Amino acid sequence: MDYYNLNEENRKIIWSKIQNTGDLLQPLLSPSTFHPKGRNAYAHISLSIKQKFKQSYKDIPDEKFEEVIRHIDYLLNNPD
Repeated sequence: MDYYNLNEENRKIIWSKIQNTGDLLQPLLSPSTFHPKGRNAYAHISLSIKQKFKQSYKDIPDEKFEEVIRHIDYLLNNPD
C-alpha cells in the first residue's frame, strides 16, 4: 500500500461522507441537459473532488483529509 494515499479508515469516512452528502444534495442539484434522467449527486461530489485535488479521493494524501471533508461540506452549501 502506498503510504501517500488515504489510510483505510479515512477512505471509509470520506466515502460515507460522500454518500450522506449525496443524499442531501440530490434534490438541490439543478437540472442539466447533459443528464436528462437527472444528475447523480454522488458522481457530482466525486468529480468535484477529482477536479479540485487532481486525483481520486482514494489517492489523496492523509494530510489533505480535513480539506476534502471541508470541500464536500462546501458542495452541499453551494449545490451548483
